[in-house]
Amino acid sequence: MKLFNRMPAEVRAAVVPPDRVLTYAEGPDGHVIATDRALYLGGTRLPWFQVDRGVWDEEGLTVVTTAGEAHRALLPEPGRIPEAVRERVTASIVVNQYAPLDARGGVRLVARRTDDDRMIWEFVFDPGMDPADPGLRALAEQALEETRRSFGV
Repeated sequence: MKLFNRMPAEVRAAVVPPDRVLTYAEGPDGHVIATDRALYLGGTRLPWFQVDRGVWDEEGLTVVTTAGEAHRALLPEPGRIPEAVRERVTASIVVNQYAPLDARGGVRLVARRTDDDRMIWEFVFDPGMDPADPGLRALAEQALEETRRSFGV
């Protein structure tokens, strides 16, 4: 039994300061590294506030960003990566509020805290709703103002 579990040099080298490694796992395409500020997948750094969700299956992890991009990492032995992804994504969300807009549906208003402690809001419209529709955008902005007032953010 090892008394100390030393972090591989390639894991330390992949992480940019001031990120601090929480856990890591090795897959066939390299290391997946969860830090306090970001997830590293095969050379790609994804800040937690840009990660919408992680989906696990028996082969590995698929991460979907808030911009809708999907990133895949094969991880036969994920270790503590699943728990770290869930915890860090959840911790980045300050407000997650659904607001009905009209008869067609509504919008989910999500506030996420960035690495530099700013707050970024995003609109996640129900399927079939056009986010470019000026009328819907105006209703969503109004719902956002009401939400900000009620949460004090």
